[in-house]
Amino acid sequence: MSDSQQLPELAWRKSTFSDTAGECVEVAQAGDTTHVRDSKDAGKGPVLRFTPTEWAAFTAGVRAGEFG
Repeated sequence: MSDSQQLPELAWRKSTFSDTAGECVEVAQAGDTTHVRDSKDAGKGPVLRFTPTEWAAFTAGVRAGEFG
């Protein structure tokens, strides 16, 4: 069973920066946890979970270009 199948029903939304070539991520909120998955896995792949502090650090790193 994948991580996404163990999650409660979440309202996933696709990143506004996603492209048409399948390079997409989806994000969902559940309480104060942010969940992120690859949209091309159709909900069958792994899901990353971030606390508010982790999410703030991750998004700051993305904005700063830390992940190439």
